[in-house]
Amino acid sequence: MQTDVSIARLKQFPRLMWILLFGSFITRGSYYMVWPFLAVLLYEEFALTATEVGMVLSGAAVISVFTSFAGSALSDWVGRQKLMYLTGILYIISFSLLAEVDTVKGYVVAMTLCSIATSLWRPLGSALIGDIIPDKQTRELAMQSWYFVVNVGCAVGPMLGIWLGLTGQQSSFYITAGAFVVLLILLFWGFKHQAELDKASEINSGASAPDCDQGIVKEARVSTESFEDSKKATADAQPVSGKQIASILLQDKLFHCLILANTLCMFIYAQMDSSLIQFLTREQAPQLLTLISSMIFTNALVIISSQFLLLKLMADYSLTHRIQCGLVLLLISQCWMAANPVDLFWGWIGAIVVMSLAETILFPTMNVHIDRLAPAKLRGAYFGAASFYEFGFAIAPFGGGIILDSLGGSWLFIIGAGLCIVVMGLYKVLPKFSRPDFASVS
Repeated sequence: MQTDVSIARLKQFPRLMWILLFGSFITRGSYYMVWPFLAVLLYEEFALTATEVGMVLSGAAVISVFTSFAGSALSDWVGRQKLMYLTGILYIISFSLLAEVDTVKGYVVAMTLCSIATSLWRPLGSALIGDIIPDKQTRELAMQSWYFVVNVGCAVGPMLGIWLGLTGQQSSFYITAGAFVVLLILLFWGFKHQAELDKASEINSGASAPDCDQGIVKEARVSTESFEDSKKATADAQPVSGKQIASILLQDKLFHCLILANTLCMFIYAQMDSSLIQFLTREQAPQLLTLISSMIFTNALVIISSQFLLLKLMADYSLTHRIQCGLVLLLISQCWMAANPVDLFWGWIGAIVVMSLAETILFPTMNVHIDRLAPAKLRGAYFGAASFYEFGFAIAPFGGGIILDSLGGSWLFIIGAGLCIVVMGLYKVLPKFSRPDFASVS
């Protein structure tokens, strides 16, 4: 019965949603053919230290954190469609530059442009799904489908690159640029269809418009009714001032502790995308490119295969217990990596399996946790403030590079294990922190 309901909801996806899903698959697949190997390219072409490579990667990532805050708001002013076109063009330019640059400064500029495009694309995609799918449950399924398809692309991309002999070649960035050209063409077609729906929504009933496609009118009518309900609810709600929002966020000590814990957690996890690859490259691990591709493939495959199963198995667990289980798995993966010999191929794969299971539990649960902590009128503000824990991702390459140069590879994972224990402790004491009085915004 549940499967039938899900299939029925999938059929409610508008054409633009299917285009977004297909586009995410081809762009993520081509992206992961080459992007994870940037650390290898920078080391082999310019002999940069681990700290210098980390500084390059972190600099671009920090900029993307700041631009992600502006992405959603900017789309409300400029319009989702125009900004998605502009972001797609920025992607094409940045990946074309990455295929041609031959200096460190050139890589910095191109990677910064790419990171800005990525930070804009994510909130644009999420906001677009909210725009075109009014039903809450169908929208949640669309979000899950988007996350699923992205991980399928991450799984297929590296292995396809290996089979085609493209992985690790700088010119392969042209493939990703080409994928975004295809996506922009599809989006143009999809937005045109969506415009027909918007035009049809102005018609009060299908019977009064014999020249219009009845399916379009029916779909548009549902969207219009939901939009009117949403508009009415917004009109009835009293807006919360920026001063009130800032005051409440500053008083919420529990939320501050949560952001710190999640920032550390992201710092640990992000080492897989940067410092781990640098460590394996410098230690001259056998079958390096195959190993890197296999780890990325394994990570995505585990998430794809276990995402819904783990959610079902842990449905009766409290959010805190789920997060603690994920942290235990993350701790095990760090200890495993610290002890694993560099030349033990399947040992690295096994550690990534455990780490991926931790990610599958932690990432969605963190978002649910924030959603439950935030009062209804401040949900957007809380999710916006929670984006600060992405700094854990941003500074991970630089911090990991310093550890590699100063202490060595094993210490990277030993410190990661220690940080896991710190995060577990923060979640343990989380309920002891104070929260503000939300009565003024209820």
